[in-house]
Amino acid sequence: MKVPQVYKEKPLFTGDKILFLDTGERIMLKKFKNNEYKKIVFATGARKTATARVRLKEWGNGKIYINGKRLNEYFKNEEYQKLILKPLEITNTIGLYDIVVKVEGGGISGQAGAVSHGIARALAALDPQTYRPILRKAGLLTRDPREKERMKYARSKRRRSWQYTKR
Repeated sequence: MKVPQVYKEKPLFTGDKILFLDTGERIMLKKFKNNEYKKIVFATGARKTATARVRLKEWGNGKIYINGKRLNEYFKNEEYQKLILKPLEITNTIGLYDIVVKVEGGGISGQAGAVSHGIARALAALDPQTYRPILRKAGLLTRDPREKERMKYARSKRRRSWQYTKR
């Protein structure tokens, strides 16, 4: 199993640090008043044409905001809510982290898949030894490669041809 490595570290003037991982995620070490560092993980998820930018805070009480709205306000369908909470349920981390998501593109189904993928990647970057094998086994770290098929010329739909007339 390949564990993500830090390839660049950038200190900020506020005392915070940003760690860039080779898997594409970023981890911000936020400095608090008692000189304690806590992590904020930045990850991206994708599904169909939707992309989700996920910010997972190591502290908090389990609030999930998607485009400024709560989870049950943005995704009213329970199936999509379960899909989004699946990475948190598998790793037993519901209620531990605050999650803020910006999602754009695609439809509701693609956006729900993108958010789920982004949360799984953020959890894997937060604690690779613990969460990564669990999420990998569940298949949540793999991006779903299925896309809409392109439109072909001389066809009425993607594969549907014109009706043949003999006479």
